[in-house]
Amino acid sequence: MHLAYPAVLAALLFCVGLYGVLARRNAILVLMSVELMLNAVNLNLVAFDVAFRDVLRSGQSFALFIIALAAAEIGIGLAIVLMVYRNRGTSAVDRLRDLADTDAGGTGGAADAPDPQDAADAAADAAGESAAASKKAEATA
Repeated sequence: MHLAYPAVLAALLFCVGLYGVLARRNAILVLMSVELMLNAVNLNLVAFDVAFRDVLRSGQSFALFIIALAAAEIGIGLAIVLMVYRNRGTSAVDRLRDLADTDAGGTGGAADAPDPQDAADAAADAAGESAAASKKAEATA
C-alpha cells in the first residue's frame, strides 16, 4: 500500500476538523472536531509506522497515548460544557466570551471594569427613549 493514500485521507480529516473548530458555535461540535483532528494525527502515526517498518512500533505507541489523551480531554471537556450550560443556559461558544460577567460579588479585577461600548449603547438607548417621550408629549399636546 502506498503511503500517499492514508496521508491524503488524514489531511482531509484534519481539514474537516479544523473547519469544524473554526466555524462551529456549539461547544460539543467543537470538541468533536478536535477529536477528528486527533484521529487524523493517529492515522498518520500508524501509516508512517507501517511504512518505515519500525521495530519498536513507536507510531502505534504514540497513537495509543493520543487515544488515552483524547478520552481524558473529551471527559473533562464535556464536564465543563455541562457546567457552563447549567449556569448560562447555552453552549454557544461565541456567547461565552467573558465568564466573569455573571459574578455577583465582584472580584475587583479587569472583568469589573466598565466597557466603553456598553456605556455608549446605554447613552444611545437613553437618547432614543427621551426623543420618543418628547414626540409622544408633542402628540398629546
